[in-house]
Amino acid sequence: MRRWTKGALASAAVLAAAACPRPTAAPTPAGAEPELRVALAVGVPSVVLGGDGGGELFVTDDGNGQPVGSIPAGARWTAVPDSASRGATLRLLKPDGTATEAHRGIAVVNVTENRFAMANGRRYRGRIHVIAGRSGGGGGGAGGAGSLTLVNRLGIESYVAGVVGPEIGARRPDEEAAVLAQAVVSRSFALGNRGRWESLGFDAYADVRDQVYNGVAAETPQAWAAVRRTAGQVLRYRGTIIEAYFHSTCGSSTAGVEEAFTTARARPYLRPVSDASGKGHYYCDISPRFRWREEWDGQKLRAIFTRTLPALMPLGGDGLQRITDVEVSRTTRSGRVAELRIAFERGDVRISGADVRAVLRPEADRILSSTAFQLTVTKDGGQVSRLVAAGAGSGHGVGMCQWGAVGRARAGQDYRRILSTYFPGTTLDRIY
Repeated sequence: MRRWTKGALASAAVLAAAACPRPTAAPTPAGAEPELRVALAVGVPSVVLGGDGGGELFVTDDGNGQPVGSIPAGARWTAVPDSASRGATLRLLKPDGTATEAHRGIAVVNVTENRFAMANGRRYRGRIHVIAGRSGGGGGGAGGAGSLTLVNRLGIESYVAGVVGPEIGARRPDEEAAVLAQAVVSRSFALGNRGRWESLGFDAYADVRDQVYNGVAAETPQAWAAVRRTAGQVLRYRGTIIEAYFHSTCGSSTAGVEEAFTTARARPYLRPVSDASGKGHYYCDISPRFRWREEWDGQKLRAIFTRTLPALMPLGGDGLQRITDVEVSRTTRSGRVAELRIAFERGDVRISGADVRAVLRPEADRILSSTAFQLTVTKDGGQVSRLVAAGAGSGHGVGMCQWGAVGRARAGQDYRRILSTYFPGTTLDRIY
């Protein structure tokens, strides 16, 4: 789960989806299980629809509910943008080459008992919606003209069953409490953020912008057992569902939310929490990323900065100047890097903690594991020839440490204790 992209994605895409038809979030009756609209794909050129096994799919117009057709068992229909239409519409192409009338959006449900709707080869519970794009949508927002958005609308418990496994992995019996804790945190995250992508027509992305959701394929007996045992349970602070952050490995202590995200306000329940287990050990020291080391030679460091720094500063016509120093110039209260200073022949640049992992990349396609690190610099001829980062943990460090939760479960802590430790001052409440 990653949330630092929210502002940029939402602002870039709000106009793209404002005029698009979409499945809207209906009010949830008191005591009823809420629904969630999950964006499975945004801005794609086509969507392949079909039934699961012997299942038959019933297709309706997403706007007026009128029948569009029925996809027979074993058949596959393909939704494509309608290039002949001036507006944002789509058509369904049948195997015999014929097409349905144009629609702004369609809804699909499997009408066969114990079968699922399939979209692009994956099975999903609930309903599938395919919506035609309209205007351009950069930054990961709603798709533009000639594109489609694929949304899965389903009950929150089914969604959590498809999230728990991808987020915390398969766990041993003595680690069950960690899976229960993940189910509560994932449910709290989903419900607390329900509607935050409303302008785009859905509640959550099915990837790390929210939580990784892979539909029925990701469900396991272990995940469903955790969902059923914690059904309807969320974490609240003074009656409001919390901002339920979680991450892989804290490295020794979690971080305050304001340490990781520059625009975030401090929260009493998102403050640094020690993961110490006693005698110099930590609950998350079982993580493969509890301690790590990254190294750059001068040439590689220059190549990385040439790629990453232009987003924050102009390089000028001569390109990147000689790098004369790299240092941690300020740290947070949990010991993470709050500011990184990169010195050049003629000046320096200060990188805020929120940007450090993206700027000081080990590889072009991989961000730094965390901001909890110390640097060792070697110089030759006045410029940096070698840089070593010795670090701890993986992820932003806010909220529940997943490997710490696993370690606490092994130590006999139940999920209630795990949650109250990582989110101090919160209550565990069943809301439906």
